Amino acid sequence: MKAGIVGLPNVGKSTLFNCLSNAKAQSANFPFCTIEPNIGVVNVPDPRLSKLEELVVPEKVVPATVEIVDIAGLVKGASKGEGLGNQFLANIRETDAILHVLRCFDNDNIVHVDGSVDPIRDKETIDMELQLKDLETTEKKLDKVKRAAKTGNKEAQKEEAILIKIKENLEAGISVRALEFSEDDYAEFVKPSQFITDKPVMYVCNVDEGAATTGNAYVDKVRDAVKDEKAEVLVLAVGTEADINELEDYEERQLFLEDIGLDEPGSAKLIRSAYKLLNQQTYFTAGVKEVRAWTVTIGSSAPQAAGVIHTDFEKGFIRAEVIAYNDYVSYGSETKVKEAGKMRVEGKNYIVKDGDVMHFLFNV
Repeated sequence: MKAGIVGLPNVGKSTLFNCLSNAKAQSANFPFCTIEPNIGVVNVPDPRLSKLEELVVPEKVVPATVEIVDIAGLVKGASKGEGLGNQFLANIRETDAILHVLRCFDNDNIVHVDGSVDPIRDKETIDMELQLKDLETTEKKLDKVKRAAKTGNKEAQKEEAILIKIKENLEAGISVRALEFSEDDYAEFVKPSQFITDKPVMYVCNVDEGAATTGNAYVDKVRDAVKDEKAEVLVLAVGTEADINELEDYEERQLFLEDIGLDEPGSAKLIRSAYKLLNQQTYFTAGVKEVRAWTVTIGSSAPQAAGVIHTDFEKGFIRAEVIAYNDYVSYGSETKVKEAGKMRVEGKNYIVKDGDVMHFLFNV
């Protein structure tokens, strides 16, 4: 599962990517600096993992990770191949969620591709390009489906009606993610098309240091513009995050953060938010050899969670021993949890909860 960073050129995408991944993607004051998508595998900050490490004292600790992709800046006309549009849109299609970076700061030294700072206009430019690309996809599918629908094929007629609904809304500037479908219709006719505007989105408002904790007038406009989208808006001073990232000493970092009124780097909040945006959650395994955070899709069953470790665990699943994270911390060890009768034995139908500490029994 991966989240793609998108936005117009020069809004801070590559600088943000560098902060998140420590992979030094080229960052410069001109468009099309990033051509190939840079991919970073980023650790998900999780204080629960540190607490389990403290209690278990394992030989090693392995955090959960999320893939972040830095996609080059889109410009007006990208859907028709302007700039490097076709390639960029293909890169976005391959991601599972979108982190849309909007410039919400004034700085005469950093060129804006449209000549002035206006995050709402920038958002609409990107939205329109993505919607136009989805419209192209919809029209191609409709051409095929209409032929089958004319023969009286009931499934094709159903799909035709759904595609017409999507087409009409895209033409009105409404993204696929904003539309309502029945669960069955969505699974059968919408999801397989991988519409770009169906991907979950989070708006990252890139502000200057003074607005890192409170936001500014630009951020207020963004919040108002997206209030009906059910999308998270995150405020981040990307340049400041880059400065924090340069500090090697942990205490220096903490002092810097305190000075600007933050309790942790904004990039840590962004990574956790991206993880949730991708519909992911964490369960743990905890033993003296290793304490590890494992990533599963929200709603996964115990056998599916076991399969994340090894496919044999899922195939031969017998049962799972489960300890709630809070119980593990309260009692201080697996032994004490067992003595208190707080370890549960769960079967194939158990739905994993975020933070479960699990041990699987299986038979191959």
